Amino acid sequence: MEKIASFTINHNTLMPGVYVSRIDGDITTYDMRFVKPNTPPYLSNPVMHTIEHLFATYARNSKYAGNVIYFGPMGCRTGFYFLVRDLSQEDALELIKETVKKCSQHVGNIPGASAIECGNYKEHDLNGALYALKEYYKLLNKYSVNNLTYN
Repeated sequence: MEKIASFTINHNTLMPGVYVSRIDGDITTYDMRFVKPNTPPYLSNPVMHTIEHLFATYARNSKYAGNVIYFGPMGCRTGFYFLVRDLSQEDALELIKETVKKCSQHVGNIPGASAIECGNYKEHDLNGALYALKEYYKLLNKYSVNNLTYN
């Protein structure tokens, strides 16, 4: 079998950041890497779960809501994949930065975190998520589209 695109990236040299993982027609997949691969500590499941709820909610309530396809965690617990449709890299990066910033400043209940709305509603960590998002935003704040390519 052929390797999938994400397995062709050298994870030993990959640093935290945001990268264009692949482009399939009008859909672009972004690799939002919070943690350097193979370098613990990794994001905990409760932190990732909370970031997923926050980011998905804020992104789907942005001016680019109609372009958002999917936001979800990587199994390796080092980051997330974010899929958008018909969005320039400049606009996608703006959306990512604004969403991470808003998520890092979230106050109140975690969106969608009740038994009716979520299949694992007890496994969340808002404080851990806010910390991870603030650290990630420090990195993203300096980003431009020139940084979106894997090294």
